[in-house]
Amino acid sequence: MSGSGAAPGPGSGSSPAACRFAHYFVLCGIDADSGLEPDELAVLYQWLEADRHGKSQDAANTTSGENFDQSPLRRTFKSKVLAHYPENIEWNPFDQDAVNMLCMPKGLSFRTQTDNKDPQFHSFIITREDGSRTYGFVLTFYEEVTSKQICTAMQTLYQMHNAEHYSSVYASSSCSMDSLASSIDEGDTTSLLKLQRYNSYDISRDTLYVSKSICLITPLPFMQACKKFLIQLYKAVTSQQPPPLPLESYIHNILYEVPLPPPGRSLKFYGVYEPVICQRPGPSELPLSDYPLREAFELLGLENLVQVFTCVLLEMQILLYSQDYQRLMTVAEGITTLLFPFQWQHVYVPILPASLLHFLDAPVPYLMGLQSKEGTDRSKLELPQEANLCFVDIDNHFIELPEEFPQFPNKVDFIQELSEVLLQFGIPPEGNLHCSESATKLKNLVLKDLVNDKKNGNVSTNNISMYELLKGNETIARLQALAKRTGVTVEKMDLSATLSEKEKDLKLQCEEAELRDYQLNVQLREVFANRFTQMFADYEAFVIQTAQDMESWLTNREQMQNFDKASFLSDQPEPYLPFLSRFIETQMFATFIDNKIMSQWEEKDSLLRVFDSRIEKMRLYNVRAPTLRTSIYQKCSTLKEAAQSIEQRLMKMDHTAIHPHLLDMKIGQGKYEQGFFPKLQSDVLATGPTNNNRWVSRSATAQRRKDRLRQHSEHIGLDNDLREKYMQEARSLGKNLRQPKLSDLSPAVIAQTNCKFVEGLLKECRMKGKSALWSHLIQFQDREEKQEHLAESPVALGPERRKSDSGVMLPTLRVSLIQDMRHIQNMGEIKTDVGRARAWIRLSLEKKLLSQHLKQLLSNQLLTKKLYKRYAFLRCEEEREQFLYHLLSLNAVDYFCFTSVFTTIMIPYRSVIIPIKKLSNAIITSNPWICVSGELGDTGVMQIPKNLLEMTFECQNLGKLTTVQIGHDNSGLLAKWLVDCVMVRNEITGHTYRFPCGRWLGKGIDDGSLERILIGELMTSVADEDLVKQCRTPPQQKSPTSARRLSITSLTGKTTKPNAGQIQEGIGEAVNNIVKHFHKPEKERGSLTVLLCGENGLVVALEQVFHHGFKSARIFHKNVFIWDFIEKAVAYFETTDQILDNEDDVLIQKSSCKTFCHYVNAINTAPRNIGKDGKFQILVCLGTRDRLLPQWIPLLAECPAITRMYEESALLRDRMTVNSLIRILQTIQDFTIVLEGSLIKGVDV
Repeated sequence: MSGSGAAPGPGSGSSPAACRFAHYFVLCGIDADSGLEPDELAVLYQWLEADRHGKSQDAANTTSGENFDQSPLRRTFKSKVLAHYPENIEWNPFDQDAVNMLCMPKGLSFRTQTDNKDPQFHSFIITREDGSRTYGFVLTFYEEVTSKQICTAMQTLYQMHNAEHYSSVYASSSCSMDSLASSIDEGDTTSLLKLQRYNSYDISRDTLYVSKSICLITPLPFMQACKKFLIQLYKAVTSQQPPPLPLESYIHNILYEVPLPPPGRSLKFYGVYEPVICQRPGPSELPLSDYPLREAFELLGLENLVQVFTCVLLEMQILLYSQDYQRLMTVAEGITTLLFPFQWQHVYVPILPASLLHFLDAPVPYLMGLQSKEGTDRSKLELPQEANLCFVDIDNHFIELPEEFPQFPNKVDFIQELSEVLLQFGIPPEGNLHCSESATKLKNLVLKDLVNDKKNGNVSTNNISMYELLKGNETIARLQALAKRTGVTVEKMDLSATLSEKEKDLKLQCEEAELRDYQLNVQLREVFANRFTQMFADYEAFVIQTAQDMESWLTNREQMQNFDKASFLSDQPEPYLPFLSRFIETQMFATFIDNKIMSQWEEKDSLLRVFDSRIEKMRLYNVRAPTLRTSIYQKCSTLKEAAQSIEQRLMKMDHTAIHPHLLDMKIGQGKYEQGFFPKLQSDVLATGPTNNNRWVSRSATAQRRKDRLRQHSEHIGLDNDLREKYMQEARSLGKNLRQPKLSDLSPAVIAQTNCKFVEGLLKECRMKGKSALWSHLIQFQDREEKQEHLAESPVALGPERRKSDSGVMLPTLRVSLIQDMRHIQNMGEIKTDVGRARAWIRLSLEKKLLSQHLKQLLSNQLLTKKLYKRYAFLRCEEEREQFLYHLLSLNAVDYFCFTSVFTTIMIPYRSVIIPIKKLSNAIITSNPWICVSGELGDTGVMQIPKNLLEMTFECQNLGKLTTVQIGHDNSGLLAKWLVDCVMVRNEITGHTYRFPCGRWLGKGIDDGSLERILIGELMTSVADEDLVKQCRTPPQQKSPTSARRLSITSLTGKTTKPNAGQIQEGIGEAVNNIVKHFHKPEKERGSLTVLLCGENGLVVALEQVFHHGFKSARIFHKNVFIWDFIEKAVAYFETTDQILDNEDDVLIQKSSCKTFCHYVNAINTAPRNIGKDGKFQILVCLGTRDRLLPQWIPLLAECPAITRMYEESALLRDRMTVNSLIRILQTIQDFTIVLEGSLIKGVDV
């Protein structure tokens, strides 16, 4: 049996020892018998470092096992576990090497009377193979060395060290002096005398001190209580008066007579001088965490901490870096505590001993802490070159983040809510490096460089007031104003009080500060926990539970999928997706889901139990309607009660442990000598009292029984309340039904609302399945399929499509509820019934059939009666009709809530090519092909069977369709083809797109094009058009009609041409539409391709400018196209040497000519059979994207070919019109225009 940080396992042990507060008391220090031994691990580390930097191994000087570059007082020597009590505990064996390494990670350190000898506190954690944890709390202090042998050895080492250095100084030039000086910690180079004085230890003049550690090892992280107990032991050793009882009494008491407080209870036990209080959260509260989050937030600052937290959630490599071991533990434990309900699953070493530095090169996620050496420059630290490494320099308030990672959802609101909590406790959200108590103790920190370093938010070490901190910064100033509004006073505080001054404070004030730390801890953790409760409120619906028993599940665990990721993500607000799609792939999330599945067969994991109870509580509050998944931020509402429960526990103690008492010790032992930790009498500390602490287990059992009874009564009450609540709901829901304003919500949110709403209404189904709706649908499907006349079953036909000139049309898509179900059942990505039900609702919404399908489903009254209880909403006819009527109004909006969510599914499409038969051959001999493109991809080139105008094909979801490329290979005699349009339909959603053409495909006719790019428009049915008029929704943007195309090519030459005013208006409108497009929120933007190439698009508007006054139609001659003019201009630019002048504008003009010729030649040499008008379209698109159009227009207007090819009155020959055109085109140069691949495929510029 072993203790665990998350799940307090020891409490369930049969042995009374399993309920003990502390498992071991340990003493580490110098072994007087073995003397001064160099720390081989540290020497190995120095050797590895030298090797890593490419230096010779002599530099590390490992021959004698020592490093002569360092003064002996700065070298590392081997420490040893001098004693530990008890000898061993069966279910938590004592690991001597690990405990020694973690109690003294740097080994022994020596000081003289001139050095700082303040005691240092730190903690550590040991994670065992099964994932359980043991916590260690260490106080390191300095004790005078009494062994003459060790003092002599130290003096000898100094003599050798100085001799080595002085010989190298006198033998070399002055630059060696610099290298010598730089190897000294202080770097004091003023004189050799000072150097000698600093680097000496004189046995006759100096007193030598060595470090010693006292340590408690506990099953749970009661950090504050252990720290107080150890500080009192240390005070007893250094005090002038001996302690009231021998130290053995206090150590025996905490090891054997102080129990673990039961969950939800507080405990008081006694140190040497005053009582120590600790408390443990209840079974429904967040698990125990005793590390002060205040310090973590002060050290990193709020913004930095949230960024590091996000990196931890995404399981990157996290390296913490600080001079102070306790800071490493505080930040590591603080961040992992905030992960609730998830747990870090990878390497977790908050204090990495120097000898294990090579662990940092491991190619796995880790969270490690590395101690920085005194005065080391961070830039010299060699870090692994990992793209996903997050480096956290705690002392300097600075982080280096991985190259790319998604932001935490609602990050700005989240930080704002945390700021408000911090400000209530007087903590600046930007952090404050020197607020924490450990900072005032850390004298060795190199601060000079940091004081003026504004970048990392550092401040000087002088006494600082909160007000001064808040003054200079805009963000802080805003937060300060917020603090004033909320009534928080920011007073001048003395933050640099030393430990001794704080000890003089009244006991009450000390407890007050401790209470505030506890309250701040729990409130910050509640805010973090609330984010996960909101984000994963519905996670259970997507857990896949297929195995019948635990053994078969464990056997096939690797092959099984345990979470319906596609359905879960389809249900999330869009802004969350970048983060969530990566987070649900992590090991911590997989383990969380595994624990959920395992809870069918064994006791629930404690974190999961608390999390599930919170979700249940949230559902009870929202019982009126299902929770709506929006990205609107919802604040935590439990802050007050969380703080109160802690306050109640700390105000009134539930248990008081036995007082320390005299033990049966031998006379003359336990003798007191000031400044020296006594040699403890091991026989009295080896075993506990014989009465087996019966009171501990008895009170714990009684408490458990009480808790169980209370929970049972709450549960019964809850069932009755819920039943009554549901009855009330069923009666009132229909009457109070309010549909949100369509204008206020985006289609995605409406789709989301209705998924939840429909699911919510079907909650009263008698089925035990997770999705009442899907159960209902499956039973309906079974009954329908049993009827032999499936084809004659109630099937509504869609409205008749209007026939085109040719009489060719798409066959009508049959409207069938069963068919839509089959589409969903064929989607392998969806693994759960809840996922299938929601996908079916999304599909029905997109097809505008939700109301119709549900009406058909509910028309089978026998089935409804069988499935639903008498009081169910769906059995109240009036309410049901009203509900279906409300759903009908949703058909006014075009949804893509199915297409845009299930992006990887295979979808069948049907395409029809409609020729203009009056003017075209009925049969063509060439081989036609087609390529359909959408927002999510394209089909690639597909050959069309000869003389078959209709074809079906299946490919991965293309999203909303945008363009069709159509062409043929010009083979055979009848190779000219006049196409009216192409129709393409998504056979699942029924969305039909029309791609107008109205042009010839063939050599020697029209503009000689063998392929064309057609721009799509979504067709609306007649019924939809009527609804759109009623709802006043702006119509979709139309793409070019055949009339427009025909007018440009002048097939008949009789179409009316626009006048100069209309053309200028058209240009203004086209540019204006592009500007508006970029000013809309990204989600509301339509297709940029339509704005560029569609009807009223930029290409069409420019075509009209170039057509004005163009001498195109000639008698007895071929038609001339705009592209012919452009090619003549290129020929002129390439052959004419313009006047060479050094003026800037001439240089600019030359470079514009060069790029223009380059682009035109690239389009002409592209491996595509595009006609002349198609080439002009590509040129305009590329010129718009690369911001070159305003440079090209004046070149063309001044080209000599213009006088031959344009009439005098042409717009391009009017200077004022050209200047006005240039100014209009410059307005779209601020935007980044991304062109669809199909528009410029094969053109390499």
